[in-house]
Amino acid sequence: MRWLKELFHPEDYPDLLAGINQPDDAAIWKLDEQRGLVITTDFFTPIVDDPTDYGLIAAANSLSDIYAMGGTPFLALNIAAFPPQLPVEVASEILRGGAEKAKEAGVVIAGGHTIQDKEPKYGLVALGFVPLNHILTKSGMRAGDVLFLSKPIRSGVIASAIKAENIHPGEAMETI
Repeated sequence: MRWLKELFHPEDYPDLLAGINQPDDAAIWKLDEQRGLVITTDFFTPIVDDPTDYGLIAAANSLSDIYAMGGTPFLALNIAAFPPQLPVEVASEILRGGAEKAKEAGVVIAGGHTIQDKEPKYGLVALGFVPLNHILTKSGMRAGDVLFLSKPIRSGVIASAIKAENIHPGEAMETI
């Protein structure tokens, strides 16, 4: 997205500490001399069959972008697309799963936006605070830094392959 830097020159936004220059998990805006505001959005199609679990996973994934930048999330908005024929009870369970995960993380969901689409999609717009002396970025990683993995590497690729019916769950377990 070279055009992004052509429209928004990084030097014109000195308080934007992460966002335009390097691809990262979230954007960070300097609020004052001690804190930055971390902002992200993330959503995806279902990767599990249970709607509550799907909501839990999608919300955790969205909030993880705030943690990945060194921040602490505090506020979120739902972002969802549901097919018109999706039962209201199923959509409600997806949103409930997301709300449960947010509450567990100490985050309040203060509304959001839903549209109609052919395939369900769910996630969050999430905001957090980060101390300026604790910002973590992909470009800031150095040899010897500790990396915490919350799931096995390749698990996203495998889940997508199962969903596309390119691999069966039993075969997937053999690849992990």
